[in-house]
Amino acid sequence: MQAVLLAGGFGTRLQSVVSDRPKPMAMVDQHPFLHYLLVQLKQNGILEILFAIGYRGEMIQEYFGSGESYGMHFQYSKEKEALGTAGAIKQAEPFLQDRFFLLNADTFFQFSYIQLKNLAESENFDAVMVLREVEDISRYGQVLLEGNRITEFCEPQVKKSHQELGSLDTPRKTGLINGGVYYIKKDLLNMIPAQQKISLEQEIFPKILEDPQKKIGGLVREGYFMDIGVPHDYFQFVEDMKVLNLL
Repeated sequence: MQAVLLAGGFGTRLQSVVSDRPKPMAMVDQHPFLHYLLVQLKQNGILEILFAIGYRGEMIQEYFGSGESYGMHFQYSKEKEALGTAGAIKQAEPFLQDRFFLLNADTFFQFSYIQLKNLAESENFDAVMVLREVEDISRYGQVLLEGNRITEFCEPQVKKSHQELGSLDTPRKTGLINGGVYYIKKDLLNMIPAQQKISLEQEIFPKILEDPQKKIGGLVREGYFMDIGVPHDYFQFVEDMKVLNLL
């Protein structure tokens, strides 16, 4: 099994605390954040890894190398310019298997990856994403689900500043959010134009929902979840690693 790690973003919201490296290389104890993703992937039997790198991507490549030290096989696809999440996957197309896992490399979600694969194959979904119920969807947007099939993606209604995150004075709404892990058919890349900056979440997935011949599934799980995209959550992950048996 193969996983693609989207590790090319600039990480603007985390620049105030992690300014000398790409966001997935933010240090957590003695290891970069990416280390914890790789250990989890190996525990799930996923040994073929493709890093889609961009901003300071050479730091990732130099640190992890061929993957030999992890007992895994690592490859790298580097953006010359920012292409967005879908554009980065399109550029990596020659390296991809017919079906592959896809991860946002700044998000940790603990669950059984084989369940995502099994759902995709049992119901012939073109893509399946893992979903998480949270008390406040305003930072993430909401995913609507009927049975195992996703019917709509709703953009965030409230844009929160770093100071507002966690404030009791800001609106809250419980719902399902995108957990940042997918299992995808390679032929979906035919919908992505080459060498263009384009978002998988905001442009390609909604386009797939409009196609009656295609369908996207959702798998709801309750495992430990953390997106380190803002300082508050990055520091929370650092603290959680001290007390929780995540791996």
